[in-house]
Amino acid sequence: QLDPDNTGFIGVETFASLVHSHELPLDPAKLDMLVALAQGNDEGQVCYQELVDLISSKRSSSFKRAIANGQRALPRDVLLDETGLGFYKRFVRYVAYEILPCEMDRRWYFYQHRTCPPPVFMAAVTLTQVRLGGTSCRCPRGRMGSVLIVLRPVQIIVFLCYGARLNKWVLQTYHPEYMKSPLVYHPGHRARAWRFLTYMFMHVGLEQLGFNALLQLMIGVPLEMVHGILRISFLYLAGVLAGSLTVSITDMRAPLVGGSGGVYALCSAHLANVVMNWAGMRCPYKLLRMVLALVCMSSEVGRAVWLRFSPPLPASGPQPSFMAHLAGAIVGISMGLTILRSYEESLRDQCGWWVVLLSYGTFLLFAVFWNVFAYDLLGAQIPPPP
Repeated sequence: QLDPDNTGFIGVETFASLVHSHELPLDPAKLDMLVALAQGNDEGQVCYQELVDLISSKRSSSFKRAIANGQRALPRDVLLDETGLGFYKRFVRYVAYEILPCEMDRRWYFYQHRTCPPPVFMAAVTLTQVRLGGTSCRCPRGRMGSVLIVLRPVQIIVFLCYGARLNKWVLQTYHPEYMKSPLVYHPGHRARAWRFLTYMFMHVGLEQLGFNALLQLMIGVPLEMVHGILRISFLYLAGVLAGSLTVSITDMRAPLVGGSGGVYALCSAHLANVVMNWAGMRCPYKLLRMVLALVCMSSEVGRAVWLRFSPPLPASGPQPSFMAHLAGAIVGISMGLTILRSYEESLRDQCGWWVVLLSYGTFLLFAVFWNVFAYDLLGAQIPPPP
């Protein structure tokens, strides 16, 4: 009725009067954003498609342009100035300033955030219980060895179980029984494809477990709150898988344990995002925290390199590789930046996302063929599996 010529636009004054007289008014935060969009175009009109996208929580290119041009009618105060917030809302505000570089995005996230679904992936990977078992069974192709029966996400509980069982809490990989676990990646067990992922549940010792668990909870949980379980779990698992496949190509004799591939994918993606949006990030002490994170990550890589080439205790075979750290960091910078820079935007609409995904898929195919053919062709001397 207000657009008889079917142009898709009406004046902002007409729309404002419609909102005030309608029996179901819009959410105030969304209304502010829609007015900001209207002021972002030359005619000062409200676009019907922008209204539909806003109500359906989609972000349009014109919305991004309105933010970039600063032509918006949001209140001048920032989230940090809001008072009377409860503990959880203060935590959500902290996450918004920690992860998002733009005040408009922060307000959008703060007002649109819902507690359901909660950020369960990173907590589950770190804390949830596990049930492991081994058995032997018959199949048409003959007798199979020990297999994983039931697996639920776990890192801490697995570590504690093996620590109590072996009475060893530091450098557990030096214990032969520890390396017999059906979760550890070993080049002699490449045919058991689950090991390329499940090695993330095992750790060298207490120091590696503590480092990974701390970063997963401090960085992974806020990222998952903002970007959702699907994007962050995909990024984490992509780093884990890239880590084991990279080890199988570059360090063909070494086993692998620890979730460092996924952890470094999250950390490098977040740190790179902070660097690229340095001027807009409002997280407290960002320079100090950046330096501390880089020091911790570098020291962890240095410890892994030292452990790989200069084991302090006699060992029956090569110690776990450090290449998963580097592979996870590369995945985080390439794939993670595409994910973290597209808050509330569909990844399938981005050309860069498809380029990164194609590159990652090409690497996976190459790694699969390498594991199938290269070991025999190169005559690699693989240590006997435990």
